[in-house]
Amino acid sequence: MATEITTKPTPPDQLPPAEVEEEELAQMGFWDHINELRDRLVKIMLAVGLGMLISAFFTNQVLEVMIQSYGEPLRTTSPTESVTVFFKVVLMLGAILASPLITYQIFMFVMPGLTQRERRWVFLALPGTTGLFIIGLLFTWVFLIPAYVGFLRDFQSNVFQALWTADSYIGFLTAVLFYHAAAFEAPLVFYVLARGGFVTAGQMITYWRQAVIGAAIVAAVITPTIDPVTMLMITGVLLGLYILSIFLVAFAQRRSPLHQPIA
Repeated sequence: MATEITTKPTPPDQLPPAEVEEEELAQMGFWDHINELRDRLVKIMLAVGLGMLISAFFTNQVLEVMIQSYGEPLRTTSPTESVTVFFKVVLMLGAILASPLITYQIFMFVMPGLTQRERRWVFLALPGTTGLFIIGLLFTWVFLIPAYVGFLRDFQSNVFQALWTADSYIGFLTAVLFYHAAAFEAPLVFYVLARGGFVTAGQMITYWRQAVIGAAIVAAVITPTIDPVTMLMITGVLLGLYILSIFLVAFAQRRSPLHQPIA
């Protein structure tokens, strides 16, 4: 008479850490993901709020530098416009200070189920993303903002007189600086995705044509002017970042066990 062998599932507290995370991920339902998204958004808001409190102490100095790029004092058209402008700059600076935590929370939500080791190298990549963000800020401020402002001020100057208000000009600067700087984080974002096994250098090389089209579309969106020279320059910068991403992805593949061949 055959004996039926039954196996009992291993309790979660006796599973290895990696298997525990996979088990928890498999059991997560729709509302669990919604709750996780809520928790991470709360953490992002708290980080931005803390960054805003810190940046409020030096916002006046940043405002003075931003206004200098215009060349003369900016006009206000309402009693509360100066307050609105001040808090726009505070919000931008707070988001910049909180950018490492924002990036980390986005990674943790988009890439659930990472092991403790994988989360560690995601955390170690955060200083690099912050550094690239700052490089993007400086590049945009030194090279692009003067080109944008000069073009927009001189465009049809025989017909229109440029009398920009503080709200419109500072709002323009904060949006351009933030979105251009965020684009510079792309290489390390691809690096983290490669360490998680989501992308390979071969895939990125194969889709180079799509990358060119995507870079052109992104350049058209984030470039506030309509002149083709500036858009081509931004497209070239984005493609340069894409090429750098390929090298970083190839480096990540060599170090990630997810890409190692099975013996």
